[in-house]
Amino acid sequence: MRHPMFTYDEAFTNAIFEYCRDRLEHDAPLDFGMHSPVPLPSLEGMITDAGRNASQTLEFFRDALAQHVVSIDSPGFLAFIPNAPTKNSLLFDMVVACSGLNGTSWLESAGVVVAENQALEFLAERAGMPRGSGGVFVSGGSIGNLSALTVGRDVGRTLRPDVAPHELRFAISADAHSSIGKALHVLGIHPLLVEPDDHRFTRANLERALAADPRPETVIGVVATSGTTNAGIVDDLEGLGSFARERDLWFHVDGAYGGAALFSSQRDLLSGIRHADSFIVDPHKWLFGPLDCCALVYRNPTIARTHLAQQAGYLDILHGGDDEHYDWNPSDFAIQLSRRARGLPFWFSLVTYGVHAYESATQIAIDLATRAADRIAATPGLELVRPAGLSIVLFRRVGWSEEQYREWSEKLLRQQVAFVTPTRWEGEMVARLAFLHPDTTDELVGEILDSMFA
Repeated sequence: MRHPMFTYDEAFTNAIFEYCRDRLEHDAPLDFGMHSPVPLPSLEGMITDAGRNASQTLEFFRDALAQHVVSIDSPGFLAFIPNAPTKNSLLFDMVVACSGLNGTSWLESAGVVVAENQALEFLAERAGMPRGSGGVFVSGGSIGNLSALTVGRDVGRTLRPDVAPHELRFAISADAHSSIGKALHVLGIHPLLVEPDDHRFTRANLERALAADPRPETVIGVVATSGTTNAGIVDDLEGLGSFARERDLWFHVDGAYGGAALFSSQRDLLSGIRHADSFIVDPHKWLFGPLDCCALVYRNPTIARTHLAQQAGYLDILHGGDDEHYDWNPSDFAIQLSRRARGLPFWFSLVTYGVHAYESATQIAIDLATRAADRIAATPGLELVRPAGLSIVLFRRVGWSEEQYREWSEKLLRQQVAFVTPTRWEGEMVARLAFLHPDTTDELVGEILDSMFA
């Protein structure tokens, strides 16, 4: 007799499918997050010894909890970095979940690995990296950066045997994503913090910083960004990458958000990624995959495996088989072991919609940002902080205080117009629009801007 937790419940299955069908059929509702007009319900007593009816609990989630979560995939979500998974990627994510797919090893999951590797190889080729580049899909940019910099640190130690391990450093921009600094902290590596040129990290900045530094030989790597989260600024990837190649430094590119511009008219800004020893791009950001999915790609995956593969008696079976692909275990290329097949929904979406659809959807966000910036520049009382960067626009409402920005942001969400949050730029609070969803409209942008004068 089956255990009750593993017994098929047709009525509840239909209820789940109906809930998912409703979400797929319509634009995601914006919802309210912490600003819901209805108080969060108490969950006191929800967990019991005997359990509760599944359909009723689903209703409780739908009616009492869901509106307290802002839908990151709504066309009105223009804060932070949005998420806009395609319909096919969402549906295939359900297949991944229901199939119990394990993406850990070739032994268990050759069918998963070969498909994910095709997607990774496509991204590597798109970035101009050499044949043989590859890696793994991890949960997000933070783990991707940490994994890549772990390999870079260990390679640097072998190249700088005369430098104490705790003295080794990576050169990073003062505008690098916060996960870069956190990763270096975890790794016990100090940053050489380089002041950028108008927030853009360049080869000239790096050369000046090294020339002024008393111990430049302790620098073992360079981290650049292809599209900063706050403003969409692309570093001097060509200059920094060529410098790293000339000096035998590990070159890592954080393209978690902006790496997707490889599919846009601005792809030339990213041509320097071809120099990278490692780079990341998040399909769950601007490549229209569901959370959580980051592509981590190495120029030489064998080096990464040497430093990251986990060893244990029960894992010996994963290595050394006769199959030419046998040693390609996703678990060997990042700070992880067990993993879901998180790259498959992106692979399925890319295969079914095709590259041209991805190029079109990515370009829409860039074009929308350009038009929004033009509109802001032409509106009295509004000022651009800087030109649009990829799909991000920073601007100010002249004379506004920080409290007015916060009140404006909250009002837009309470009225279910959009989720727009201010940011801090050079010490000043300003407004920020992050475009990603191809169904966000110029009309919505106009409504957001007009609301600043209401």
